[in-house]
Amino acid sequence: MKLGIVGLPNVGKSTLFNSITKAGAESANYPFCTIDPNVGVVAVPDERLDKLAALYNSEKITPAVIEFVDIAGLVKGASKGEGLGNQFLANIRECDAIVHVVRCFEDPNVIHVEGSVDPVRDIETIDLELIFADMDTLDKRISRTAKLANNSKDAKKELETLKKLKAVLEEGKMASSYEPEDEDEAKFIDSLYLLTEKPVIFAANVAEDDLADDGASNKYVQEVREHAESTHNGVFVISARIEEEIADLDDDEKAEYLETLGLKESGLDKLIKASYDLLGLMSFLTAGEKETRAWTIKKGTKAPQAAGKIHSDFERGFIRAEVINYQNLLDCGSLSAAREKGLVRSEGKDYVVQDGDTILFRFNV
Repeated sequence: MKLGIVGLPNVGKSTLFNSITKAGAESANYPFCTIDPNVGVVAVPDERLDKLAALYNSEKITPAVIEFVDIAGLVKGASKGEGLGNQFLANIRECDAIVHVVRCFEDPNVIHVEGSVDPVRDIETIDLELIFADMDTLDKRISRTAKLANNSKDAKKELETLKKLKAVLEEGKMASSYEPEDEDEAKFIDSLYLLTEKPVIFAANVAEDDLADDGASNKYVQEVREHAESTHNGVFVISARIEEEIADLDDDEKAEYLETLGLKESGLDKLIKASYDLLGLMSFLTAGEKETRAWTIKKGTKAPQAAGKIHSDFERGFIRAEVINYQNLLDCGSLSAAREKGLVRSEGKDYVVQDGDTILFRFNV
């Protein structure tokens, strides 16, 4: 999974990126300190892996990972070349979802490019730049497709979809608000890699005092939540400054520090959960002496396609999947003991993999 972190200058975007990836992107109280996108890979915390690895005495543990891309601060007019212009666009197009950091705190020592704190205005500023960029993409595609439409039914149908999408954007709406007529149209729209088609997770960046009640008493956070609900996007509350403070602590120290703040989980944990929920993702597990590993798949994925995440041969030559819930496996103490109790199931091609399934795939190529 690849997430692009965006936001206006000085909203806490690079501070958040630094803390969750420890990649050391420069952060300062002025716009555009992050000119080239910074990339960091973060392991998804999963205590199930440690427990299974202990059971199998695994040589290594391989968690699922999320790749974060810190995109340079955008400003009004970016799609027309203001600020850093279009440098950010290609990097966002490559991402599965956008994490939009929104400033929800007052601080006279941290300047705001618009002169005041107004999260919905800030969201709309960036949305508008993405809309303009997508309209430019559609105009170019319409021009090319129109030349083919007279001699091709497929091109004619694509042209109709392109025009409908452009009409949506001209109304100031995101492409994600458009309902495809059928699966073929949905696939075509996906192939366009429109920025406004991507799911968005709003990170409401608050001061430390607003963390304990999850921003319930912060009027700016409420505005962001209302906006996210109206656009069917995700939202979570975070303090980039607190994330920065706990970034270098070990797990015990981090847990103790969070407890003193009245928190049960870090902002990174919140972000990962929000990302998985928004994108409809989950993990199945494989375990053995050589490696215990988590594999990220879409909810609803069937066994052969899940096998294909490991290797294409596994999917091509799929015979069956031997499945057990990881907790049942731990409770039994070994796979052989679980078999004796009848807890290991043999599943076929139509089995829909569940979160926490520990699977051994049988295949023949």
